[in-house]
Amino acid sequence: MAAQAIFTTTPSHHTILFYSSTNPSNPPVLLSSFRGVSLKLPRQSLSLSASIPKKPFSVLAATKKAVAVLKGDSKVEGVVTLTQEDDGPTTVNVRITGLTPGPHGFHLHEYGDTTNGCISTGAHFNPNNMTHGAPEDEVRHAGDLGNIIANADGVAEATIVDNQIPLSGPNAVVGRAFVVHELEDDLGKGGHELSLTTGNAGGRLACGVAGLTPI
Repeated sequence: MAAQAIFTTTPSHHTILFYSSTNPSNPPVLLSSFRGVSLKLPRQSLSLSASIPKKPFSVLAATKKAVAVLKGDSKVEGVVTLTQEDDGPTTVNVRITGLTPGPHGFHLHEYGDTTNGCISTGAHFNPNNMTHGAPEDEVRHAGDLGNIIANADGVAEATIVDNQIPLSGPNAVVGRAFVVHELEDDLGKGGHELSLTTGNAGGRLACGVAGLTPI
């Protein structure tokens, strides 16, 4: 820290005067003053500077978590739990019951609107305007999560790791709906007229809107 000051001096004097009076109603008056040098400090003549050491900026990894509870008109129901570390891929844990044994299409749809049941959740989430495909395909909807397989008891359990469904940012899954379908998703390769839009996965059995939850 450095300081700089500029001073100027101006001679000045102040005389001491004493007045006496014979009138009792007017007591003596003493006027005192200083005779010497006065100092004048111009404005902005004092400047201070300091240097603060810079500290490295670091960003701590943050874990985010979301959950969706799936319900529908049928007996199908389930829970989808999502976790993401910082900006890494999202891990999706699925458990759905009440299904017929075998594969069922499982997708993220664009809206979280269930006012008209699962039909009002819109189409597959597709921010990049692609055609339908498999999760591992370069050309796919962001919401294309493939198939989940129900066992003989109608229970489907799966873990999906995907880079296109983050929990934050413009393409976040939060506020959108997961939907499980009645049929197998042909992953865009079935040659059906619906293959490149829905994977010809049939009706919507159950759906649920993803919302953030404490870790």
